[in-house]
Amino acid sequence: MPSGHRLASHKVCIYMQHMKRHFIRIGQRRISLPGSRIARLVIGILLVFLGFLGFLPILGFWMIPLGLLVLSVDSPLVRRWRRRSEVTMIRRWRNRGRTGPAR
Repeated sequence: MPSGHRLASHKVCIYMQHMKRHFIRIGQRRISLPGSRIARLVIGILLVFLGFLGFLPILGFWMIPLGLLVLSVDSPLVRRWRRRSEVTMIRRWRNRGRTGPAR
């Protein structure tokens, strides 16, 4: 198993159970997603587009990453981007106290 996969597997996870129930786990929270692929795509796209109106009350920029997480269930391109960014963030978080080579 590549180390990047192992690093990303415990922070933000997308699961598909045997009963085809999709959900997103963020830390200790578990968010259920609709069973219909079309419904997940519509929800994800709406979250991303409405997130760009984050300067308005109620709507917010927090909707963009949430929409991308929902889209990553069905879109290999978004899933690949999400996994790469997770690995990068985890590596930076683990190395935050370390300094560069001594000169």
